[in-house]
Amino acid sequence: MLEDIKDILREVIQAIGPIVAVIIILQILILRSPPALLWQFVAGAVMVSGGLFLFMVGVKVGLLPIGELLGSELVSRGSPLILLTATFVFGFVITVAEPDVRVLAYQVGVASGGTVETNFLIIAVALGVGFFITLAILRILLGIPIAYLLGTGYLLILILSIFTPTSFTAISFDAGGVTTGPMAVPFILALGIGTTSVMSGKANLADSFGLIGLASIGPVLGVMFLGVIYG
Repeated sequence: MLEDIKDILREVIQAIGPIVAVIIILQILILRSPPALLWQFVAGAVMVSGGLFLFMVGVKVGLLPIGELLGSELVSRGSPLILLTATFVFGFVITVAEPDVRVLAYQVGVASGGTVETNFLIIAVALGVGFFITLAILRILLGIPIAYLLGTGYLLILILSIFTPTSFTAISFDAGGVTTGPMAVPFILALGIGTTSVMSGKANLADSFGLIGLASIGPVLGVMFLGVIYG
């Protein structure tokens, strides 16, 4: 466990350290901002690093194991309906809790002057993720090739983009990106691995992956539908 914590600390430093160093160098040599602003940035970077470290520890200790456990136990119960219903609920809730989604919703609300309701956007994104994660698990159960679902999903996006206002089209693709955040990705992958781990002969480890790719289609379609309604 101690070795895992050291690895996580090293990963956080490697991820944030270069960004902080570049910004500090730019501030000192080029931008020459007030010292108070520079120290404010450094303090913020330290807090972000500490928060990310604790979050990553929490993901490794709690989120990944519970995701795998839920996936395996729900399949073991023998009820596909319970598995699919639980998957939809988990996908919806984990997206609502995703920090990246809330940041996007806030920025869209600011940019639109409050025209686009923040909660509506979050719900649209969460519904899209929940539906497509459920579809991804159903694909594992039925053995459907992932290429079919990806092709159909992106074909729907192309068709719907014809009827969606341009501003919402741009937002929709950003929504697809923010769902691949630190909350959703570990849990969704763990859920997929847990599901396939008990399906000997019916699925293999490769079926655990691709869920994130499918999940990212849902928010794009969800926001596009929202755009059609607003438009």
